[in-house]
Amino acid sequence: MLRLRIQLTDWPRRALILTDTPRPDCPRCEGAGGVAYDYGDHNGEYAGTEWDPCTCWNETHRWVLMPLPRRPRWLRRRYDGRDPWGPGSYSDEPPF
Repeated sequence: MLRLRIQLTDWPRRALILTDTPRPDCPRCEGAGGVAYDYGDHNGEYAGTEWDPCTCWNETHRWVLMPLPRRPRWLRRRYDGRDPWGPGSYSDEPPF
């Protein structure tokens, strides 16, 4: 049985998609959709995390409901360096 939800995706293009979700009462993954486990390299140091998807769902079941339009180029905001509140800037003045 499918348990569907709506999601927003950005790749390959912005769209609303309908996707399957993991079974919330699954005894294997406890509703997380899979099991994550850490592994190490030959020295025993942390090397990453592996993800084993559970059989209670299929993460490739997804259907595009509606592609979302792109903004016209003239509406896209770009930081030109002149705005004091641009990306990465902050103020050291008190808020009053």
